[in-house]
Amino acid sequence: MTVLDVGCGPGHATVDMAEIVGHTGRIIAVDESPLFLKHLHDRVVGRHLHNVERILGDAQQIDTLLPHMTGKVDMAYARWVLCFVKDPEAVIRGVSKLLKPGGRFAIQDYFNYESMSLAPKQEAFTKVIQAIGKSWRAPGGDPDIVARIPALLRKNGMDLLDIRLNQRVAHPGSTIWAWPDSFWKSYLPRMVEMGSITPEEKQAFETVWAKASVDPDCFMLLPPVFDVVAIKK
Repeated sequence: MTVLDVGCGPGHATVDMAEIVGHTGRIIAVDESPLFLKHLHDRVVGRHLHNVERILGDAQQIDTLLPHMTGKVDMAYARWVLCFVKDPEAVIRGVSKLLKPGGRFAIQDYFNYESMSLAPKQEAFTKVIQAIGKSWRAPGGDPDIVARIPALLRKNGMDLLDIRLNQRVAHPGSTIWAWPDSFWKSYLPRMVEMGSITPEEKQAFETVWAKASVDPDCFMLLPPVFDVVAIKK
């Protein structure tokens, strides 16, 4: 199979898919970040994989990046890409052009992102989560993009085959707790710089998070991630 990894990032899924399709298959990994593509290169070399092609470019222009692949791709995969781009339809339209009839498009993305919550709920935490959603939408992103995906797929020549929810729960000390912990550290300072939250709101949030991180009775509801699978007509 020829598989397109749309917005591959540092290549975690790319490497998995390269091993799945084997030496007779091919993975085309597209990302706009040279640094991420360098990470992917190092991963591929480290695993002695020879079936990965890296393409530098914007996923919103994916069909123009790969004009020679029109109608030749068996499957495309996009994880946490459509929620970030200004024009998700451009990505879907481009992928549809590259897929063969009967080809699949597998998507993992968010809906109801701001339902992310600590339990018990904490006002300082909830306030910052709502601000994160607003900061995401301001430049054109959509943390609820899955709500729009079925209609965009149909409009661009694909039928929805399946949609499922992955609802994850994190506990202090668990592996998945480390994901939000690292996200707060990198993103909250940027939110203060952007004026999305005040330094006082950041401090209040961090105080709540620090207490939750050592509370054995606390848990966190993570953002709902949906699996969407469509087929090219």
